[in-house]
This record gives sequence, structure tokens and C-alpha cells, in this order.
Amino acid sequence: MKYESLVPQLGAPAPDFRLPDPSGRIYTLRDFAQYRGLLVVFMCNHCPSVQHILDGLVAFAAEYLPKGLATVGISSNDVSSHPEDGPELMAKLALERGFSFPYLYDESQEVAIAFRAVCTPDFFMYDGDRRLFYAGRFDGSRPANPFSPGNNLPVTGEYMQAAADALLAGGPPPSGQIASTGCSLKWKPGKEPAWSK
Repeated sequence: MKYESLVPQLGAPAPDFRLPDPSGRIYTLRDFAQYRGLLVVFMCNHCPSVQHILDGLVAFAAEYLPKGLATVGISSNDVSSHPEDGPELMAKLALERGFSFPYLYDESQEVAIAFRAVCTPDFFMYDGDRRLFYAGRFDGSRPANPFSPGNNLPVTGEYMQAAADALLAGGPPPSGQIASTGCSLKWKPGKEPAWSK
């Protein structure tokens, strides 16, 4: 399975979605229409790469919301193999870590497929016309794991902040966007799209 995000076409339109949060409230793309930008993050509870940046992501979302950039988190993992990524524990994590953004559950995995999400975390930032503006890493920090020693850099969110600042200032997308890396998305058996392998 792939552990690095694809390099999508900048300017591509945001796919629509209709997903519940753990309480059952439904959110769609139109619910964020009043914001000048929207960051969609495919994430989950268990992934070490998500856990590594989570406090930074929560702080980023809270800082940029009043500036006009909304954030939405989406968990698409197969909960039969990873039950810790299901709605009950999603709600617990969001409460404990003070999410200022909705954390939605993509049970069918159709939304992950529509976005061509590959890994957790996988970031898609859209401009006011909901055209893709940034799809890259949160920053240069990498956690240690069984496959890598990490790099001991602090979590700063610098790449995401630079993209958000450029978007909100009406500037061009950042050049040289670097693919995000993390855990592979946990697909249901037979659901894996060809580009995720």
C-alpha cells in the first residue's frame, strides 16, 4: 500500500461530500461556503504520523478559522481492522484535544476515493472557488517509527501556514509542493483503488 500522497492537479475542483460527525450531524461541502478557503484532512486516531502533528494541526485550525480558512477532518479507515478509528473514539479524541473543526466518518470510503486520498495524514487545501490550492506536507517534521528513525525536527506547520497565508492573501499556490507521508489508508477488502497500491 502507498504511504505517500499522490501529486494531484492544482486547480481541480473539490469533490462534494455528505458525511456525519460521530453525533450524526451531516456536513456537506456547502456548509463551508462562507469561508475563503477549506482544508480537508484525511486523518485517523491511531496513525503515529497523525498523532505526531495533531497538536500542531489543532492549533493551526483554531488560528486560521477566524482568518477565513475552515478545516474538516475525515476518518475513512476500515474500522473492522482498526476499531480505534471509529466514531465513538473519534468523538473522544476530538473532545480531549479540543478540535475546533468537525471530524467526519467516511464509512463507505467513497469520499476518500473521490479525493484520491492515500495516507494519513493527507491534506487538500481549496481556495474560495473550491479549487485545489495546496496538497502537501504539514511541515518537515517526521516521527520515529519501526521503519524510520524520524528526524527530531519540531512540529511547526510551516508548509501549511505558508500555503494558507498565500491563499488568504490572494497569491499563487506554493511551488514545489512536497507529498505528505504517513500510514496507508486502511481500505476495506476489495475496496482498494488501483492508485493506492
